Amino acid sequence: MEIKTLASGSGGNCYHIADGETRLLIECGIPVAKIKKGLNFQLSKVSGCLISHSHKDHSGSAKNITDSGIDILATKETLSSCGIKRGKEIKPLATYEVGSFLILPFETQHDCVGSVGFLIKSRITKEKLLFATDTFYIKYKFKNLTHIMIECNYIETILKENLEKGIVNYSQAKRLLESHMSLENLKGFLSANDLHLVEEIHLLHLSKKNSNSKKMKKEIEELTGKITIIYGG
Repeated sequence: MEIKTLASGSGGNCYHIADGETRLLIECGIPVAKIKKGLNFQLSKVSGCLISHSHKDHSGSAKNITDSGIDILATKETLSSCGIKRGKEIKPLATYEVGSFLILPFETQHDCVGSVGFLIKSRITKEKLLFATDTFYIKYKFKNLTHIMIECNYIETILKENLEKGIVNYSQAKRLLESHMSLENLKGFLSANDLHLVEEIHLLHLSKKNSNSKKMKKEIEELTGKITIIYGG
């Protein structure tokens, strides 16, 4: 499975996956011009766009995407909040097809109603991708994953230090703790799942102030023994 990150973080999120037959976007939180450039101006070849939730850094270009003739797949709450009238409503734990991909949304724990992650399986390659961002934990376990794209937003000790120094305030710290994935929670999640088929782990949505990309990469690789690819931080 080909995975390309066009943007990841609070400034905007957009990812592209392909299995040789079908191409999908996951999130569209950057200007559509940047999406087109990141795809070598082949946006018309994309079969659909999955949006995890309605926050603008994940959904900001939804209207432009639909205007380009690409189907948006999101929960009822996300479609409504984004003002998307021509989107396809999806529900957690139901399976949907987009080309050669089978997509299973699941609930995530974020401060945004209708937030979901995605379990995506290719019928061509038989690979299985887990995508989860903007959630402080995941209550499900998954089998036979080959690729993982998952948030690793902050490190608890760094957040605590920044709170004590006044770099972040109490409300900001509280929101992170209640709506975003820490390195510590991610390690717990990965330890609870069978990773024997996993080829790559992609760490997403790092906080600029409260993360350390080298430490995150090192600890996840040491824990899992898997290739770990990291964006930002």
